[in-house]
Amino acid sequence: MREHLNLFLKGVAMGTANIIPGVSGGTIALITGIFERLINAIKSFNLKALRLLLNGRFSEFAKHTDLVFLLVLFAGVGFAILSLARIFEFLFKNYPVYIWSYFFGLILASVYFVGKTVTRWSPAAVISFIAGAAFAISLTFMNPATENSSFIYLIICGVAAVCSMILPGISGSFILILMGNYQLVFIDAINNLRFDILLPVVIGAAFGLLGFSYFLSWIFKKFRDQTIALLTGFILGSLGIIWPWKKTIYMLDAAGEILIKKGEPVVERYLISLPPSLDTSFFTAVAFIIAGIASIWIIEKYAAAKQ
Repeated sequence: MREHLNLFLKGVAMGTANIIPGVSGGTIALITGIFERLINAIKSFNLKALRLLLNGRFSEFAKHTDLVFLLVLFAGVGFAILSLARIFEFLFKNYPVYIWSYFFGLILASVYFVGKTVTRWSPAAVISFIAGAAFAISLTFMNPATENSSFIYLIICGVAAVCSMILPGISGSFILILMGNYQLVFIDAINNLRFDILLPVVIGAAFGLLGFSYFLSWIFKKFRDQTIALLTGFILGSLGIIWPWKKTIYMLDAAGEILIKKGEPVVERYLISLPPSLDTSFFTAVAFIIAGIASIWIIEKYAAAKQ
C-alpha cells in the first residue's frame, strides 16, 4: 500500500506537470526514477499481451504489462488533471510569475539531479547533452508551420505529439503548435468532435507511443549514459520556456485575431524578458525558485532513503 501511495503521488506530480504549459510529464517521470519502467511497461502491450488477454490469462497479462504500476500511476495523473486544473488556472491568472518561478527552480534542480545519474561523462555523453539542449532551445525560436489537414500529416502529428509528451523537456502541445495543427486538433476537432481529424491523430499517437517506447527502451539499454545526457540537455533547453519573466505571444487565427479557447487566449510562445524591477515581487519569485529547487532535493533524499 505504501509503495502504491508513493507511485500514485508520482502520478500526481506527472499530471500536474502536464497542466503547466511547456513542462513535460516525462520530465517528472525521469526525476522520480520511473521513466525507464514506464517506457518498458508501455512497450509490453504487444502481441504476447494480446494473446494472454484473449485467452483469459488475466493475471499473466497484468504481470506481463506491469498493469498495476500503470493503473496506479495514471490514476494519479488523472486525479491531478481533474482536481488541480482549476487551481492552476486560478494561480496562472493571478500569480503567473510565482508559478513559473517555482517550476523554473524545479526544472533547474532536475538538470543536476538527472545529470548526476550519468555514470561517465564521456565525449559522446557531452555531445549528446549539448545536442539535446540546442534542440530544445531551437524549438522556442521556430516559426509555426501552416495548418495541414491531410490524413498522413495528421498521423505524423499524432506520432510527434505523443512522443514529445513522454520525452522530458519537450511539450506535446508546443510541438503541435510548431507543426501548425494545434488549432485544428485541440480546438476545432475536439470542440466539434471531428472524428475525421481525431481518428488519424489517435492512430498516429497509438503507433507512435508503442514504437517510440520500443526505441527508447532499446536505446536506454545500449546507450544509457548518452541517452540520459541527451534528456538532461532537453530539460536544460526547456528552461527558456519556463523562465518566470516573459512576454506572452498569443496564437492568431486566419483573420489575424487572437485565438480564444474556453474564453481564454491560446498561447503560442513566450519571449524571455528581464525582471521589471528589484522589488518585493522579484524577491518573492526568487523565494519560489528556491522552493522549487528544495522540492527536488527533498524528492531525491526521500528516494535515497528508500533504497
